[in-house]
Amino acid sequence: MVESSVGALVPSVVKPELRASPTAAPAVSSSGTTDAAAADVVATATAAAVMEEAELDKDLLCPICMGVIKDAFLTACGHSFCYMCIVTHLNNKSDCPCCAHFLTKSQLFPNFLLNKLLKKTSARQIAKTASPVEHLRLALQQGCEMSIKEIDGLLSLLSEKKRKMEQQEAETNMQILLDFLHCLRKQKMDELNEVQNDLQYIKDDINAVERHRIELYRARERYSVKLRMLLDDPVATKLWPSAVDKHNNIRVSSARSSVIGMCTGNFQGKKVDMKAQVSHQVNQRKEAFGGSDPQHSLTQSGLAIARKKRVHTQFNELQECYLQKRRLGANQLHRQEEKDINVISREGYHPGLEDFQSVLTTLTRYSRLRVIAELRHGDLFHSANIVSSIEFDRDDELFATAGVSKRIKVFDFSTVVNEPSDVHCPVVEMSTRSKLSCLSWNKYSKNIIASSDYEGIVTVWDVTTRQSVMEYEEHEKRAWSVDFSQTEPSMLVSGSDDCKVKVWCTKQEASVINIDMKANICCVKYNPGSSIFVAVGSADHHIHYFDLRNTSTPLHVCRGHRKAVSYVKFLSNNELASASTDSTLRLWDVKENCPVRTFKGHTNEKNFVGLTVNNEYIACGSETNDVFVYHKAISKPAACHRFGSSDLDDTDDDSGSYFISAVCWKSDSPTMLAANSQGTIKVLVLAA
Repeated sequence: MVESSVGALVPSVVKPELRASPTAAPAVSSSGTTDAAAADVVATATAAAVMEEAELDKDLLCPICMGVIKDAFLTACGHSFCYMCIVTHLNNKSDCPCCAHFLTKSQLFPNFLLNKLLKKTSARQIAKTASPVEHLRLALQQGCEMSIKEIDGLLSLLSEKKRKMEQQEAETNMQILLDFLHCLRKQKMDELNEVQNDLQYIKDDINAVERHRIELYRARERYSVKLRMLLDDPVATKLWPSAVDKHNNIRVSSARSSVIGMCTGNFQGKKVDMKAQVSHQVNQRKEAFGGSDPQHSLTQSGLAIARKKRVHTQFNELQECYLQKRRLGANQLHRQEEKDINVISREGYHPGLEDFQSVLTTLTRYSRLRVIAELRHGDLFHSANIVSSIEFDRDDELFATAGVSKRIKVFDFSTVVNEPSDVHCPVVEMSTRSKLSCLSWNKYSKNIIASSDYEGIVTVWDVTTRQSVMEYEEHEKRAWSVDFSQTEPSMLVSGSDDCKVKVWCTKQEASVINIDMKANICCVKYNPGSSIFVAVGSADHHIHYFDLRNTSTPLHVCRGHRKAVSYVKFLSNNELASASTDSTLRLWDVKENCPVRTFKGHTNEKNFVGLTVNNEYIACGSETNDVFVYHKAISKPAACHRFGSSDLDDTDDDSGSYFISAVCWKSDSPTMLAANSQGTIKVLVLAA
């Protein structure tokens, strides 16, 4: 008991010899006072031993190399050094390094006592830190005498220890393997449950689609019966108006007038004429269904095959889109089932399926871009033809172009499309002092358009008078972007290389809001549903989404691009598309502040290549002189068109040196404008 309590107070660094020393004898006592005194004595002895050891360690150091003496030699003046250290010193000087007395190599003598002490000290140090195996090895190396019986016992002990260690290691390995298998089973069970849920979704959707097909088939059969009734009973035409009759009111009205007028004539002739007219209407109805014309049926069959091929081409992307929408719809259904039991959409479709059908329909409808018109933007007096911006006006009747030619040209869209010609004269042309970077039509005033230029000037123009209405010159460097608010026609925003975003009002001569940022501003865009939210694309690789009521910090910062953000465009109030010189487009949900999808396929590493969006599609240019179109639900391109060598005046020029510089959709139609760095503008339309 006493030794145990005293031992708990003794530091573990105390040498074994000190515990057996006479100094520790008073510790053996049964009284508490004696125990305390013994503890103090042991502590004092321990401290003294430690200090003595430290002093001893200092005496074992070579005064020259300050390391533990190796192969100690003693000088005539009584100092000890490493042999190599003192010999090297005496090669240069003939004195003692410690006392400076005259000294030669003949006055050096081996210090046997110090060498023996050093060996013992080294052995004690090894004993402190060595493992039991090293102790045993050291004892055997020093010739420790052991009997065969002791060796056998030691071997048995080692064998037992080895067996236990192997067993523990095997148990540990089994536990690790078991944990891995449990984790793998859980992961696979989760995947299995997800696959089973997906299979159930697919099964339910197949049943819903089959039911819908049967209903369509029955409706067609009922319609066929009605058509046959009309053939057998011409008078019944008045009782069964068809979709074709409603679509072609003039033809139907004239046919009915003929029937009424013929009632006074010969009954047999009336019956023959009536059957002829009804047969004509029946043929029209059959043609409307595509069932009577073999050529039409063949065309429909070819289109269906082509659309199926597009499905297989984009199968992986479509699969991901379907499962994402279906799972999301199922989660929404689960949350709403307590509020509304009947949340299934039309014709028994489950949530998400109808959304995916819309994606599938729009995606497979088009596979290419077809050129329907083309014009040249350049003129004889300006060799620089890069079109930096191209925009439709409020009614999609006019479109304006601008670029390095220092001119804003306004064209009539219908004239460009309906009057094929390589050279079209603009209906309005306005000259500027500097190269232009961006245009933005006012969404309320058809004749108002804003521009930004390389000198940092933001100008508001009246297209009718061809004069500038306002000029804002607060930007200190090149202004890259300008945009009118869609909800507040007098407000516009601009961004510049001076790292500033400025909000202007056409009724004031100075900016009304100024936002200082840390990097160059490449693009700005108002949210189409509000005049207080602005998206800003910056050279810091981020998109900053501001609430103009508090511009001290952005509302959201969208991170993901690896290079400068060159364009931002809104598809809806919550969907924002961005383009970057990292050769990607990204779709963001600004309401939830999260990325939705990344689009890859085009090449964009240094130039502004244009970006345009509508409700379903995102289009951009490429530095390969191609226009790419993406569906917003699919990451791969849905269609593309190359401005090929046929567009060049000189066939020796390298078309690869040109790039697409501007693109613009015509509202939500499949028609778009695209321009390249050579000044060629094309009107493109999505086609099957």
